[in-house]
Amino acid sequence: MNFSSLFIQRPVMTTLVMIAIFLLGLAGYRNMPVSDLPNVDFPTLSVNASLPGASPETMASSVATPLERQFSTIAGITSMTSVNALGSTEIAIQFELERDIDAAAQDVQSAIMQSLRQLPRDLPNPPSLRKRNPADMPIIYLSLNSPVLPLSTVDEYAQTMVSQRISMLPGVAQVMIYGSQKYAVRIQVDPHKLAAREIGVDEVSMAIQQANVNLPTGTLQGEHQAYTIETSGELMTAKAYEPIIVTWRDGAPVYIKDIGRAVDSVENNRIASWYNDTRGVILAVQRQPGTNTIEIVDSIKALLPEFQSVLPPAVNLNVLYDRSQAIRASVEDVQFTFVLTVCLVVLVIFLFLRNLVATLIPTLALVLSIVGSFAAMYLMDFSIDNLSLMALTLSVGFGVDDAIVMIENIVRHMEKGESPMEAAFKGSREIGFTIVSMTISLVAVFIPVLFMGGIVGRLLHEFAITISMAILISGFVSLTLTPMLCSRFLRDYEHGQHGFLYNLLERLFNAMLAVYASTLRVSMRFRLLTVLSLIPLIGLTVWLFGTMPKGFMPSEDLNQLVAITEAAQGISFEDMKTHQKKVADVVAADPAVTVFTSSVGAGGPNASGNAGRLFITLKPRAERDDIDEVMKRLRGKFAAVPGIKVFLQNRPAINVGGQTTKSLYQFTLQGLDTDQLYEYAPRLERHLRDLPGFIDVSSDLQISNPQVHMAVDRDKASSLGISMQQVQDALYTAYGTRRVSTIYAPNNQYDVILEVLPELQMDPAALELLYVRSSTGMLIPLSTISTVEKTVGPLTVNHLGQFPAVTVSFNLEPGYSLGDAVAL
Repeated sequence: MNFSSLFIQRPVMTTLVMIAIFLLGLAGYRNMPVSDLPNVDFPTLSVNASLPGASPETMASSVATPLERQFSTIAGITSMTSVNALGSTEIAIQFELERDIDAAAQDVQSAIMQSLRQLPRDLPNPPSLRKRNPADMPIIYLSLNSPVLPLSTVDEYAQTMVSQRISMLPGVAQVMIYGSQKYAVRIQVDPHKLAAREIGVDEVSMAIQQANVNLPTGTLQGEHQAYTIETSGELMTAKAYEPIIVTWRDGAPVYIKDIGRAVDSVENNRIASWYNDTRGVILAVQRQPGTNTIEIVDSIKALLPEFQSVLPPAVNLNVLYDRSQAIRASVEDVQFTFVLTVCLVVLVIFLFLRNLVATLIPTLALVLSIVGSFAAMYLMDFSIDNLSLMALTLSVGFGVDDAIVMIENIVRHMEKGESPMEAAFKGSREIGFTIVSMTISLVAVFIPVLFMGGIVGRLLHEFAITISMAILISGFVSLTLTPMLCSRFLRDYEHGQHGFLYNLLERLFNAMLAVYASTLRVSMRFRLLTVLSLIPLIGLTVWLFGTMPKGFMPSEDLNQLVAITEAAQGISFEDMKTHQKKVADVVAADPAVTVFTSSVGAGGPNASGNAGRLFITLKPRAERDDIDEVMKRLRGKFAAVPGIKVFLQNRPAINVGGQTTKSLYQFTLQGLDTDQLYEYAPRLERHLRDLPGFIDVSSDLQISNPQVHMAVDRDKASSLGISMQQVQDALYTAYGTRRVSTIYAPNNQYDVILEVLPELQMDPAALELLYVRSSTGMLIPLSTISTVEKTVGPLTVNHLGQFPAVTVSFNLEPGYSLGDAVAL
């Protein structure tokens, strides 16, 4: 039975089938998303909790541990890491690739609800859940700044308009705001004045709460009219808080302004961000795992004209970095290579067949095979990315082979004097089984790739299926369309009818055949020597495989760099700003840099106050040096900046894990005994620094942060009617940036924060000046029941799973691979 005869006899049916394949492929191509790589993101969730003023150890023990204990019961978790800093906890939970992220989010949310009773009662808000990987790079950066308006006003536009609107878009996980300057009222009291009037800080807090209220007041119902009762219970500005009466002393009222001041400020005055050298607010958009970057960026850019029309002229909105541009450029490069490959293959076919009609037939088969593959890719929910396009590029050579084999066999029969129709029937019958076996054998090569597991298997899964589908469609077209076209369009083939070019090329090919025949005769004459020559070739191959650098993903030049800065533990915010400014000046002076953002302070991507970050956008590759050369030059300049370390990264396209570190590669040490853990982690760090090829070696172990320890005499405190909770509550109110009240504005909510005067917050002796009210109603100064001493303690506490961990991170010099690092 000849499968091809049905299609040879019915050319209209064959044509319609091929047109249907072509149209379906075009429709699939137009509707497929574009991405740089297939969806290889691990389902990753981020849980954040904040307790302002709490130490890292308190956050780790009272917030992170209860949550981690509940999360550990969820199925499918591959890793769970947490970073606990001053007043904040971030837990990254990574699931297996097969886990549905929505179902995982429901399980995590249920675990959070179950752990609420175990969390501190002073937690301002329940832990929040985000479908994002904390280690992923944002897909687009936006900057809002104004030379006229205060930063709190600029932040208002960023928080209430831009951020909220972008967060509603499909695929957006979170809009992080670097350098947020949300408005707040700060009540700053002087401990000396409180001590002089014997006023407890809890009295100040209570007075503020009672003075700023927003409660329902009811209605008046008359015979014909109803009135809504309103009062001026809310205080909206700092000036309105100064006349608040805290208490009475000696028959006279004591106002807020008598013991301190009220200022219009911001919630977090220890963070800052810059756009180049201009203070501003930076918005970084992170996508959900598994979503398409280009689609999200396009939808965000579609909103920018709407934002510009609403924002006042004094506010500047700039796009700092667009990750989709690099993805588009990468895909366009591969598309160009793909088109060039098709053209070269068609040219080679023409040179050997030297017949225009005979060249057009395999060309049509090739085009239909490629275009038809887009329909299959669309039905399988694939994307147009580098790997799928590479699969189609490789399939060009495979796909054209079947058609050429079919044409060659039909032409052979025509050369014997048979008609095109007769030659098509005989040639297709003879070669049909061969084409089927060729197609199946080629597809079988990629079957093992389909069964690969892990992230590599997910990465190559789309590649294997795409190239397999292209080969299968090619085999089908070669058995149907190709013989039908040959039977209708190939002319009778007789010797002596060829032109000069044909005969010239024929002589050239015959000469090449003669050279090959002579070398083949020599090889067959010296068979043993020919076989023995394979031995050094095999040895050279093994040696090259062993010495060649190995890695997971090649380093890409996407015109971007990330610099993470770290200063001394316990550095003040103002001093950190000064050091960060020196690093920013180095970046600004480099000729390869176009624009950059800089941020410092605990918040956003920075876990602690001694950390900062710069996001650097470089000029196009044609206008600068290679990115490795740029990094080498910047590292040399950063090393000359005193008092701060700078860690440069060229971030890879794929992040494995949910932990943000200062370098690309990490070793993590874990143990129950923190003393041993903290002893051996620095040893590993020192050892890695001494090894060749290792650069930017650092760890997240920070246990030398200056602290003030207040030792409370519990017996004396108890005899005076003071509990430990009262002591800590007074300290938290004075020094913990505690929200004591809330301003409910029409479009937002703002905090009222009570704290000690900033200029006195560095005076440890001021801790003992606070008064605590005893159970008998007496005000007792903390100096009578406690002593203060300076110590050191952790700045951050990290967990892997539920146990303490230290991560040592490092980069590798060009020419070194991760395999070399593991071997060393």
